[in-house]
Amino acid sequence: MFSLFSKKAISYFSAPEQEKIVQAIKDAELHTSGEVRVYIESRCNYIDPLRRAKEIFGNLKMHQTAAHNAALVYVAMKDRQLAIFGDEGIHQKVGSEFWNDEVQKMLSHFNKQDYASGIAGVVTAIGQALEIHFPYDGLTDKNELPDEIVFGK
Repeated sequence: MFSLFSKKAISYFSAPEQEKIVQAIKDAELHTSGEVRVYIESRCNYIDPLRRAKEIFGNLKMHQTAAHNAALVYVAMKDRQLAIFGDEGIHQKVGSEFWNDEVQKMLSHFNKQDYASGIAGVVTAIGQALEIHFPYDGLTDKNELPDEIVFGK
């Protein structure tokens, strides 16, 4: 399973930590039509990590979900920057305060160097919000985006 991960991935997360994050994504998507992705890279080329998250969101074609209910958790490890970007469908339901609160929760884990738990926790919280606003429909829902962690440069 972990042969898909680059050497850079291994330097940031152990195999069990990667598995914890991927499992959080799968679990988060079990009860919702929404999609969650996690993108990890070394450096953020922007002053504002939210701007970078928005760019990656577009590059990963996350805006193409049917209900515009995808969310991206973005982390630049060496620059210690992070952001969460939600598409318009979910953003209209939860608002900026939700995203800001989740970033703060993730930061509290990061400050303890517990990156995997911070990411998995925020993925779980996003999944719960998506479940409330975009419940799973067994007749029409499909997994529109891959569940693995995306590792950038």
